[in-house]
Amino acid sequence: MTLSPALSAGFWAQGFLSQHGAEIVTLTVEHLWLTGAAMLLAAGIGVPLGIWLTRHPRWAGLVIGLANVVQTIPSLAMFGFLLPLPWLGERAARIAIVALTGYALLPILRNTYAGIRGIDPAVTEVARALGLTNRQRLFKVELPLTAPFLLAGLRTATVTCVGIATIAAAVGAGGLGELIFQGVASVDNRTVLAGAIPAALLALAADAMLGLLERWTRVPGAARGV
Repeated sequence: MTLSPALSAGFWAQGFLSQHGAEIVTLTVEHLWLTGAAMLLAAGIGVPLGIWLTRHPRWAGLVIGLANVVQTIPSLAMFGFLLPLPWLGERAARIAIVALTGYALLPILRNTYAGIRGIDPAVTEVARALGLTNRQRLFKVELPLTAPFLLAGLRTATVTCVGIATIAAAVGAGGLGELIFQGVASVDNRTVLAGAIPAALLALAADAMLGLLERWTRVPGAARGV
C-alpha cells in the first residue's frame, strides 16, 4: 500500500520529533536565554542612554551613528571580532550576548530618543507649570507618552535578536542555530527545519505579543501634538 504524501510527511515528522524532541526543546530554551539576556542588557543601556540624549541632544548624532555602524557589521564577522577578546572569549555565551546586545541597541535607543523628542513642547511646559520635577516629568509624562515608541523599538530589537541568535551556534554558544548548522553540514533538510521552524515561531510569537502591547499603550495623536 502506498501512503499519500501528506500521510508520509506526518509519519516522518512524528518519527523525527520523537527522536530529536528533547534536543529541540533544550536548544529552544538556550535560544530564549540568549535572546532574553541580550534584550535585558540592550533595554538597560538603550533606554537610559536615549533619555540622556534628549537632555544632551548635541551628542545624539554621534551616539546614534555609532549604534548604526554596529548594526551594519555582518553578524558572523561580529562574532569573529569578539572571539579573541580575553574576557569574552572564555565563554561563547558571553560573546553571543554582547553581539546580540549590540544589534538590539539601535532600535531601542533611537525610538526612546525620537519618542521623547517628539512630545509636544506644550505638554512638557504644562508639566513644569504644575511644579513637576524633572524626575516626575520623566516618569509621569514623557515615558507614558513614549511607551508605544519604546515598545515598537523593543519589538524590532527582539525579532532581530531571535534571528541573529541562530548565528551564535557558530561560536559554540548553543541555541537553535546548532540544528541549522548541523543540517547544512550533513545536507539534511529535516535538521535544518528542526532549527529554523522553532526560531521562526519564536520571532512571530514575540512580534505578536509586543505588537499587542504596543497597540494597548498607544495614546491619541493629539496628546503628542501630531
